[in-house]
Amino acid sequence: MSVYVFTGPTLSAEEARTVLDAVYLPPVSQGDVYRVSFRRPTAIGIIDGYFERIPAVWHKEILWAMSHGIHVFGSASMGALRAAELESFGMEGVGAIFENFRDGTFTDDDEVALGHALESGYRQLSEAMVNIRYTLAAAASAGVIRQETRNVLEHIAKSAFYLERDYNLLLSRAADEGVCSSELEALRLWIPYGRVDQKRADALAMLRVIRDRLAAGLEPKRVSFNFEYTDMWDQARFMAGELAADGTTVVVDALLEELRLDGPTYTRIRQGALARALAVNEAQRQCMTANEERVLATAEDFRTERGLLTSADADRWMKEHHMGPEQWTRLMEDEARLRWVDRLAEGELTAVLVDQLRVTGEYGPLLERVHDKSRTLEAGGLENPSLDEVGLTEHELLRWYFEQRLYRRVPADVPAYTRAVGFPDEEAFRRAVLRDFCYVRARGLS
Repeated sequence: MSVYVFTGPTLSAEEARTVLDAVYLPPVSQGDVYRVSFRRPTAIGIIDGYFERIPAVWHKEILWAMSHGIHVFGSASMGALRAAELESFGMEGVGAIFENFRDGTFTDDDEVALGHALESGYRQLSEAMVNIRYTLAAAASAGVIRQETRNVLEHIAKSAFYLERDYNLLLSRAADEGVCSSELEALRLWIPYGRVDQKRADALAMLRVIRDRLAAGLEPKRVSFNFEYTDMWDQARFMAGELAADGTTVVVDALLEELRLDGPTYTRIRQGALARALAVNEAQRQCMTANEERVLATAEDFRTERGLLTSADADRWMKEHHMGPEQWTRLMEDEARLRWVDRLAEGELTAVLVDQLRVTGEYGPLLERVHDKSRTLEAGGLENPSLDEVGLTEHELLRWYFEQRLYRRVPADVPAYTRAVGFPDEEAFRRAVLRDFCYVRARGLS
């Protein structure tokens, strides 16, 4: 059973490992939970996360993880916030800070926000408001300050910008506002040994909960909601990037930058992507259902066309393309829709294909080959050749075409390939290949 935990300034990974054996990652940001989910962990724990400069973790990616059987726990900081917001959906919060957010006692994100230095192991540069609240409450309980003074100090701390909050600033501003100097001095002396780090306490509590739940046997998460796929979610998860085989992230922007460096290839791929998007949208507009039977048939054709004849071949292809089972299923659903629209629009595509040849500059060379092939075959009396005339078996003809012309293996399902490239039937395909063989041989082409 694997666990991934996002932590940072609240609790170091070194200290966390003394409580729970897990993979510890930096503070969570947008897309991180989605990416980690593809490693199929039993549980994900969220302690720290980004708020401002870097986009925050989505609510929907947490819902997505839970809908795929992953337990998601939160505490202390961003984890407490998201757990309070998503408790009704099944996210589990741990600790006093979570409870205060859940019950409405705390309402602002800045209660848990603080500044930290990334280059020095997330060293804190300010103090979280929640820790100041718990510290002042402890000081009041210990008789260091009066309750009235506690209330004033909390107000002063809350009014400060979260990146500037710390005890030195608090004591300085309190003195400027005329708070009793003897109480402030007593508090200053007490803070080094009496301060409360509630965020750390809650983070450790969450790790202990996860540890104990794992020891008791943690079954896959069950949720009572149906995860809704939306266009916004599809776009967001696409832009999140994918996990590579080594666990790194393939960022879409970087991938596209590399593609754009090859201008002609970018143009070709973009045109194909546009056609794909329009076809998928048209299928959805016409309420075409990509049911299980249709998706399975599409997947079989897809694998056959690419020579993925075994499960190992398919697994290797998915690994090379950084795809998990869920991504594969989504791709095949879109492929099923695309192919349905392709068949639907077959009659209209002929004229469009010719125009596309003109636009790409391939019309002239292709037409010249048509005329040259016609003249060559007519001159040799081979307008309608047979296998016997050329001395080939059908298997030899197919091997010549696929291995020498297309530089690939003969498909396991030739009829499926025939349909995929637009021939009306296998006989028309065989006849076209035979004519091409005769032409190439007569012209001495390779």
